[in-house]
Amino acid sequence: MMWHLPVPNRLWQLLQPKRLAIFEACVIGLVSGLAGFLLKQQVGWLGGWRVYAAHVLPPWLILPAIGLCGGLLAGWLVERLAPEAAGSGIPQVKSALARLPVSLDLRVAVVKLVSTTLVLGSGLTLGRQGPTVQIGAALAAQLSRWVPTSPDYRRQLIAAGTAAGLAAGFNAPIAGVLFVIEELLQDVSGLTLGTAILASFVGAVVSRLLGGNELSVGMNADQINFLPQEIPLLLILGVLAGLLGGLFCQGVFLSLTFYRRVLRLGLPWRVGLAGLASGLIVALLPASFRDNAGMQELLVTGEASWQVTAVALVIRFGLTLIACGSGAPGGLFAPSLVMGSALGYLVGTGAQSLQNLSLVSGVSWGADLVGSPTVYALAGMGAVFSAVARGPITAIVIVFEMTTNFNLVLPLMITSVVAYLVSEQVFPGSLYTRLLEWNGIKLDSDAPADGLWAKLTAEDIMQGRVETLASELSLDEVVQAFSRSHHRGFPVLDEGKLVGIVTQTDLAVINQRGLAGDLPLREIMTLQPVTVRPSDPLTQVLYLLDRYKLSRLPVTEGRKLVGIITRADIIRVESDRLSGDHNRFGPQPEPSYVVHQTRAPALGQGRLLVPLANPQTASALLRLAAAIARERHFELECLQVILVPRDNSPSETSVRTTSSRRLLDRAVRLGKELKIPVHTQVRVAHDVAQAILETLKERHIDLVLMGWEGSTPTPGRIFGNVVDTVIRQAACEVVLVKLCSQTIPNRWLVPMAGGPNAQQAVQLLPALVSLSSAPEIRLCQVFEPSQPRPDQSNLERAARFLSRRLSQRGHGRAVPWKVSTTPVHATSVSHAVLDLARQDQCDVIVLGASREGLLQQVIKGNIPEAIARNSKRTVILVRGAVGS
Repeated sequence: MMWHLPVPNRLWQLLQPKRLAIFEACVIGLVSGLAGFLLKQQVGWLGGWRVYAAHVLPPWLILPAIGLCGGLLAGWLVERLAPEAAGSGIPQVKSALARLPVSLDLRVAVVKLVSTTLVLGSGLTLGRQGPTVQIGAALAAQLSRWVPTSPDYRRQLIAAGTAAGLAAGFNAPIAGVLFVIEELLQDVSGLTLGTAILASFVGAVVSRLLGGNELSVGMNADQINFLPQEIPLLLILGVLAGLLGGLFCQGVFLSLTFYRRVLRLGLPWRVGLAGLASGLIVALLPASFRDNAGMQELLVTGEASWQVTAVALVIRFGLTLIACGSGAPGGLFAPSLVMGSALGYLVGTGAQSLQNLSLVSGVSWGADLVGSPTVYALAGMGAVFSAVARGPITAIVIVFEMTTNFNLVLPLMITSVVAYLVSEQVFPGSLYTRLLEWNGIKLDSDAPADGLWAKLTAEDIMQGRVETLASELSLDEVVQAFSRSHHRGFPVLDEGKLVGIVTQTDLAVINQRGLAGDLPLREIMTLQPVTVRPSDPLTQVLYLLDRYKLSRLPVTEGRKLVGIITRADIIRVESDRLSGDHNRFGPQPEPSYVVHQTRAPALGQGRLLVPLANPQTASALLRLAAAIARERHFELECLQVILVPRDNSPSETSVRTTSSRRLLDRAVRLGKELKIPVHTQVRVAHDVAQAILETLKERHIDLVLMGWEGSTPTPGRIFGNVVDTVIRQAACEVVLVKLCSQTIPNRWLVPMAGGPNAQQAVQLLPALVSLSSAPEIRLCQVFEPSQPRPDQSNLERAARFLSRRLSQRGHGRAVPWKVSTTPVHATSVSHAVLDLARQDQCDVIVLGASREGLLQQVIKGNIPEAIARNSKRTVILVRGAVGS
């Protein structure tokens, strides 16, 4: 996704999408690694001070006191500053990756870092790897706000931060990426793995360089030797680990229920009581249990006796549930690894003791049936982790990366997979998903991401025609444009390219700074506005509107403006989709098919479409279109439609294009004479109107000029099947021409009613009268007979505009012109216009539609149709583009 931001060009060249992704991944990995190292150092320092205090002061007093105070302070920080930082943080990250509105930012990262330090340093038995995951994700989310991105790419950054956080916590870069895929996303179709892999690698490297190995097992390769005869014992260990993991998950919810329904205290008191209880229990145990980090190292390396290991397994199980249920910020990764190590060590030691006992009693089990308990301790680590986190692949890789011993892969695979299958029977579903559901957050995996919005693009909802202003307009003219329009903002064009945008907020600067009215618009407009491309998804549009608090977004191809999107457009699309208005019933024609086309250089500031059907009127229509194109610096797009029966596919039907191309060649020759770029195309279609509408959309047409017979024999139609459809559905400006004479027109009659389409007709006149040798323009307005002194300000304003424009024209030759105004009192508008046209012997009548559009005006009186049907003169009907 790309958009324009007010950033120096050289910086944008340096930060192209791929380079920017690499830079962001490195930054995310760096800050996540630093955060992980800082958390480890702070917890180690505070924990060391706690152990020292327990040696100097009575442990039964100091340990509960530290636990209570640390828990109260941590809970207060979380409750007051960042409630999202409660718990392990993994469920919050999972919901954020599922596009739920969960806050992740620098505030959450800082509070999580400080509160986790207080909780772990105060003696609560939790891990810091889960918090590093949330810290990494929050820092990545904050980066996405500093360097604004699309919602999809923001999700990529959060996933990268999550991987970097886990990698920094365990010094396991591969496991970080796998955990994101396996547990949090469970889908890689929309994930750019390169960003996550690079961030995870950098995070692990930074953490390892600064903090050394994490959970070091402290053994060499000779101590780890797997024997195939041990597979039955490993299966037993996997079953026991699955039971332990499932029981632990059940215990987590029992603890949560107890705190919520029995104690019913606020978060500070819940965490404080958990710290108090942990301190009291640890104070009653031997001194070796007071140092969580030391006990953790002792159990993981298998250096403790089986009695100490058994007690530690039970104590860790209970204390972790006490701390986790309180909502204390801390993770479950490290406790599950430690409990798994203790369980595996007990199984290995027990099996080895039974083997030794059998040898003493004279019963042989076979040589080397049981290997070192170290293998079982490490296999148990992965098994319990797999049972709790429901990530067997991640469990295997984490332990493997910590030991870097390939002999452990097969034991880890056996125990982790078996534990995963058993725990699913004991406690179905992901622990983190169940925690979200327990808090009322439902992850619907079957629903498509973003629902309706995932299928829509900017092109689907944008308005194809936009009212714009020129950068050279004076501020007085800009103020007048706002007063005449209901828009709250206008894109600003310079030589057909988008250079800025001006809104009502910008106009306030005029009064505040006392700016002169003749100052050009470029002095106050917003330069390089935020834009989207037609192919950008609606999620990107919504993100930018919310990120920059905008009410409208220009849609551009390069720097060419092709449409605009407002908040009202999004509401309208949602309403149409919900009400079903977008569904069309009955057999529908197939899309038209382009069988021939030519392209000229795209040098214009817009495009004018001329559908050519009648060779007799083609030349006159082309002259009118060329005059408008030359005046507005447009390119000409000429279309010829060949109809085929509905039972034939346009893309599979053979047609002759000789006569069509001959007709289009006229336009090409005219374009060369007038130096106007001319594009041509021949479409095969079931319906002419459909082919025209498809061309309008595909070629981003700004104005369509069509021939019109002046009446229609079709009942229920105003102008005919094709014209009615184009008027009703085309967003661009529409000009209908009923030709009654091929001679050069000189006398022009322009009825006015003061609406915007009448103004559009006046804006078009300078281009049209360029065909005249001595144009005479009469502006008239019909008033009710009851208005003896009508307001003629609209007539006078239009006359001044035309006089100024015609005096500026001439193209190197003196062209005489005349502009006059005539107020008319009559009860019938159509009769008054026809009478005036006969009296003045006008050649052309130019009509602007009412504010409601041509069809609405026709319903109220068929004024344009009545004038065209009853007049023997050329009639031009102008309908302005659909406003934003």
